[in-house]
Amino acid sequence: QVQLVESGGGLVQAGGSLRLSCATSGRTFSSYNLGWFRQAPGKEREFVAAITWSGGSTSYADSVKGRFTISRDNAKNTVYLQMNSLKPEDTAVYYCATRHRSVSTYDYWGQGTQVAVSS
Repeated sequence: QVQLVESGGGLVQAGGSLRLSCATSGRTFSSYNLGWFRQAPGKEREFVAAITWSGGSTSYADSVKGRFTISRDNAKNTVYLQMNSLKPEDTAVYYCATRHRSVSTYDYWGQGTQVAVSS
């Protein structure tokens, strides 16, 4: 019954900004982490950012630190990824996922949203 739906992807020029949204439903997420991952053509999926639902603690991959910001709106049950200073190497399909804070495996995933950054 858990559902994650990403939106907000698109085509943007290098140096531009984009905000991705992950709408959640199906359960309360007070004890869960929400994460963003991405997969570029020919590459493996990589971690981008994560946030704890209850406290709002965040973590980021080194490649996006200082450029991307993850946040959540508890009233809207939505997680966001604000992406600034975009680079061509940020081009990928971006996925939203969730896991319980006590485990290491993300067990629910969204369908993904495409982000393309042109140079």
